[in-house]
Amino acid sequence: MSVAYLQTPLGIAYVEGDTDGIQVVSIKDSTSLHSNHPIPEDLAPAIEQLTDYFNGQRTVFDLLLNPQGTDFQKRVWQELLKVPYGRTVSYLDLSRRLGDEKAIRAVAAANGKNPIWLIIPCHRIIGTDGSLTGYAGGLWRKKWLIEYEKGGLQGSLF
Repeated sequence: MSVAYLQTPLGIAYVEGDTDGIQVVSIKDSTSLHSNHPIPEDLAPAIEQLTDYFNGQRTVFDLLLNPQGTDFQKRVWQELLKVPYGRTVSYLDLSRRLGDEKAIRAVAAANGKNPIWLIIPCHRIIGTDGSLTGYAGGLWRKKWLIEYEKGGLQGSLF
Protein backbone atom coordinates (compact mmCIF):
# COMPACT_ATOMS: atom_id res chain seq x y z
CA MET A 1 0.00 0.00 0.00
CA SER A 2 1.35 3.42 -0.98
CA VAL A 3 0.96 6.59 1.08
CA ALA A 4 1.04 10.26 0.10
CA TYR A 5 0.42 13.55 1.89
CA LEU A 6 -0.94 16.87 0.67
CA GLN A 7 -1.12 20.18 2.51
CA THR A 8 -4.64 21.60 2.16
CA PRO A 9 -6.44 24.60 3.66
CA LEU A 10 -8.02 22.15 6.13
CA GLY A 11 -4.90 20.33 7.27
CA ILE A 12 -2.74 17.59 5.82
CA ALA A 13 -4.56 15.09 3.62
CA TYR A 14 -3.35 11.50 4.04
CA VAL A 15 -3.92 9.33 0.95
CA GLU A 16 -3.49 5.56 0.89
CA GLY A 17 -3.98 3.19 -2.02
CA ASP A 18 -2.43 1.10 -4.74
CA THR A 19 -3.10 0.00 -8.31
CA ASP A 20 -6.47 -1.40 -7.15
CA GLY A 21 -7.58 2.10 -6.16
CA ILE A 22 -7.71 4.64 -3.36
CA GLN A 23 -8.64 3.07 -0.03
CA VAL A 24 -8.22 5.98 2.36
CA VAL A 25 -8.23 9.74 2.23
CA SER A 26 -8.29 11.37 5.64
CA ILE A 27 -7.35 14.72 7.10
CA LYS A 28 -4.86 15.23 9.88
CA ASP A 29 -4.08 18.19 12.11
CA SER A 30 -0.65 16.86 12.99
CA THR A 31 2.33 18.89 11.91
CA SER A 32 4.47 15.77 12.23
CA LEU A 33 3.15 14.60 8.86
CA HIS A 34 5.19 15.94 6.00
CA SER A 35 3.50 17.05 2.80
CA ASN A 36 6.92 17.02 1.08
CA HIS A 37 7.02 13.21 1.29
CA PRO A 38 7.60 11.78 -2.25
CA ILE A 39 4.35 10.98 -4.06
CA PRO A 40 4.12 7.37 -5.26
CA GLU A 41 3.20 7.01 -8.93
CA ASP A 42 -0.06 5.18 -8.22
CA LEU A 43 -1.25 8.04 -5.97
CA ALA A 44 -0.16 10.92 -8.21
CA PRO A 45 -3.60 11.26 -9.89
CA ALA A 46 -5.31 11.51 -6.48
CA ILE A 47 -2.88 14.18 -5.26
CA GLU A 48 -3.25 16.06 -8.55
CA GLN A 49 -7.06 15.98 -8.42
CA LEU A 50 -7.19 16.98 -4.75
CA THR A 51 -4.86 19.89 -5.55
CA ASP A 52 -7.13 20.90 -8.44
CA TYR A 53 -10.16 20.74 -6.12
CA PHE A 54 -8.59 23.09 -3.58
CA ASN A 55 -7.45 25.41 -6.38
CA GLY A 56 -11.06 25.70 -7.58
CA GLN A 57 -10.33 23.80 -10.80
CA ARG A 58 -12.19 20.53 -10.11
CA THR A 59 -15.73 19.71 -9.05
CA VAL A 60 -15.76 15.99 -9.92
CA PHE A 61 -13.13 13.37 -9.13
CA ASP A 62 -12.17 10.72 -11.67
CA LEU A 63 -10.26 8.13 -9.66
CA LEU A 64 -10.37 4.40 -9.12
CA LEU A 65 -11.76 3.97 -5.61
CA ASN A 66 -11.45 0.86 -3.45
CA PRO A 67 -13.07 1.67 -0.09
CA GLN A 68 -13.14 -1.18 2.40
CA GLY A 69 -16.41 -1.77 4.22
CA THR A 70 -19.57 -3.83 4.42
CA ASP A 71 -21.89 -4.21 1.44
CA PHE A 72 -24.34 -1.79 3.08
CA GLN A 73 -21.63 0.81 3.70
CA LYS A 74 -20.50 0.52 0.09
CA ARG A 75 -24.09 1.10 -1.10
CA VAL A 76 -24.27 4.25 1.01
CA TRP A 77 -20.90 5.47 -0.26
CA GLN A 78 -21.99 4.83 -3.87
CA GLU A 79 -25.06 6.96 -3.23
CA LEU A 80 -22.90 9.72 -1.74
CA LEU A 81 -21.00 9.89 -5.03
CA LYS A 82 -24.25 11.00 -6.70
CA VAL A 83 -24.59 14.15 -4.59
CA PRO A 84 -23.37 16.94 -6.87
CA TYR A 85 -20.71 19.50 -6.02
CA GLY A 86 -22.24 22.53 -4.31
CA ARG A 87 -25.39 20.66 -3.23
CA THR A 88 -26.42 19.08 0.05
CA VAL A 89 -28.98 16.42 0.92
CA SER A 90 -30.28 15.28 4.26
CA TYR A 91 -29.64 11.95 5.92
CA LEU A 92 -33.36 11.27 5.47
CA ASP A 93 -33.14 12.00 1.73
CA LEU A 94 -30.16 9.70 1.48
CA SER A 95 -32.07 6.95 3.31
CA ARG A 96 -35.00 7.36 0.92
CA ARG A 97 -32.68 7.17 -2.09
CA LEU A 98 -31.44 3.86 -0.71
CA GLY A 99 -35.03 2.62 -0.43
CA ASP A 100 -35.64 2.67 3.32
CA GLU A 101 -36.20 5.89 5.22
CA LYS A 102 -36.28 3.90 8.47
CA ALA A 103 -32.60 3.07 7.93
CA ILE A 104 -31.62 6.67 8.64
CA ARG A 105 -29.42 5.79 11.64
CA ALA A 106 -27.65 3.02 9.73
CA VAL A 107 -27.15 5.38 6.78
CA ALA A 108 -25.74 8.05 9.11
CA ALA A 109 -23.39 5.49 10.68
CA ALA A 110 -22.18 4.32 7.26
CA ASN A 111 -21.70 7.93 6.21
CA GLY A 112 -19.54 8.44 9.30
CA LYS A 113 -17.39 5.43 8.40
CA ASN A 114 -16.59 6.75 4.92
CA PRO A 115 -12.85 6.07 4.52
CA ILE A 116 -12.34 8.35 1.52
CA TRP A 117 -12.75 11.91 2.81
CA LEU A 118 -13.83 14.56 0.32
CA ILE A 119 -13.71 12.34 -2.78
CA ILE A 120 -16.72 10.39 -1.49
CA PRO A 121 -18.52 13.56 -0.38
CA CYS A 122 -19.96 12.70 3.03
CA HIS A 123 -19.60 16.38 3.95
CA ARG A 124 -22.60 17.13 1.69
CA ILE A 125 -25.01 15.31 4.01
CA ILE A 126 -26.83 17.48 6.55
CA GLY A 127 -29.66 17.22 9.04
CA THR A 128 -33.27 17.32 7.81
CA ASP A 129 -33.60 20.79 9.36
CA GLY A 130 -30.53 22.01 7.44
CA SER A 131 -28.22 21.78 10.43
CA LEU A 132 -24.68 20.55 10.30
CA THR A 133 -24.43 17.24 12.08
CA GLY A 134 -21.54 14.89 12.73
CA TYR A 135 -18.42 14.90 10.62
CA ALA A 136 -15.34 12.81 11.33
CA GLY A 137 -13.07 15.65 10.23
CA GLY A 138 -14.78 18.13 12.55
CA LEU A 139 -17.84 20.30 11.95
CA TRP A 140 -15.69 23.32 11.14
CA ARG A 141 -14.25 21.42 8.15
CA LYS A 142 -17.71 20.34 7.02
CA LYS A 143 -18.89 23.96 7.19
CA TRP A 144 -15.79 25.12 5.29
CA LEU A 145 -16.29 22.53 2.52
CA ILE A 146 -20.00 23.28 2.08
CA GLU A 147 -19.34 27.03 1.91
CA TYR A 148 -16.38 26.52 -0.45
CA GLU A 149 -18.49 24.43 -2.81
CA LYS A 150 -21.40 26.87 -2.72
CA GLY A 151 -19.22 29.58 -4.20
CA GLY A 152 -16.70 30.71 -1.71
CA LEU A 153 -16.21 31.60 1.86
CA GLN A 154 -17.38 35.22 1.71
CA GLY A 155 -20.35 34.75 4.03
CA SER A 156 -21.43 32.17 6.51
CA LEU A 157 -24.28 29.81 5.64
CA PHE A 158 -24.72 28.47 9.16
